Amino acid sequence: MQLMIWVDAEGISGVTSWEQVLAGRSRYDEGRRLITQEVNAAVRGVKAAGADKIVVVDSHGAGGEHSFRNLIPELLEPGAEYVFGVPWTTYTLPLEQGCDGVVFLGFHAKSGTPNGVLSHTVSESWLNFFINGEPAGEIAICAGVCGHFGVPVLLVTGDEATCKEAKETLGEEVKTICVKEGISRFSARCLAPQEGWSLIERAVAEVVGHPPEVSPFRPSEPTTIRIEFTTPEHVRNYLQEGVCQVDERTVEVTAGNFYAAWRILWRR
Repeated sequence: MQLMIWVDAEGISGVTSWEQVLAGRSRYDEGRRLITQEVNAAVRGVKAAGADKIVVVDSHGAGGEHSFRNLIPELLEPGAEYVFGVPWTTYTLPLEQGCDGVVFLGFHAKSGTPNGVLSHTVSESWLNFFINGEPAGEIAICAGVCGHFGVPVLLVTGDEATCKEAKETLGEEVKTICVKEGISRFSARCLAPQEGWSLIERAVAEVVGHPPEVSPFRPSEPTTIRIEFTTPEHVRNYLQEGVCQVDERTVEVTAGNFYAAWRILWRR
């Protein structure tokens, strides 16, 4: 069993503020420690279940030199390989090589989700994102990248809204672990981090030892993706070959499959 773990920040237990997940903010160091310890719990679970290889990808854009470099290297659990500094959704080598499954750790709900803690999709400038006309978030985007290579998402962790979105997007069979319940976008009723770590460690061991029957996520083809921005000035950052402007705040891409459309839009 070879497992890939994609790590975000907003869905980590104890995280409820941008101050904890954006570089240079007052509580960013606290956020880094919480993210690192939750990753360690997941890695311990994979190791306990006897997986052959573990690749962990730091996937949170904290800003500046800390983007995709949030994990604290000297505190990381041995027994895994850790990927730092690669732009979001672009590191696909384990998927190409035949990874057996992916865990989404610390994910968050899409923009506009009621009581979704720190909910957003990609950027605060993105008001809405659609795949074939259906509202979608980062769970669908990341799962679509994995699904292109035939790799299923086995487990998603985050707040209650994230877990609900995961099952709506990926199917009821996907395993979810809820580490907090949103009260508002910036408040939550959280498990103690140590309790969240224990739940995650056990859940990861379970999906490695007994993978749920989850199909890779592949939106229907051809695939159209669309971004509706908060204000018109953001459109110019995405106008390039293959991207159509629909109106003053919206761009759209259509391609043969989701991954092809996403690579046209997200040129990183």
